[in-house]
Amino acid sequence: MKESEEELGVIYTLIERFEKQRLPRLRELKKRVDRGEVLGESDLRFMYQVTLDAQRSKRLIDRHPEWHKFCSEVIHLYEEIAVKALDNEKE
Repeated sequence: MKESEEELGVIYTLIERFEKQRLPRLRELKKRVDRGEVLGESDLRFMYQVTLDAQRSKRLIDRHPEWHKFCSEVIHLYEEIAVKALDNEKE
């Protein structure tokens, strides 16, 4: 198997894990912060873990520009949650 085929397999695995595990929780967090709730300790640990995983995957994704739009949308969602959560903490 070629290196790029192996990389695509890893990317597809990461995307599948994201869609099944991470995205539902991110959407739930988004709903909560949009209602004015604050994030709890486990939510913050989850957000931190998502950040670490994204940093670890960055070089791989950088080599596959076809995934850049998807990743930028995920980053935007994460940013929306973080900004709104911080605003809620301030209130």
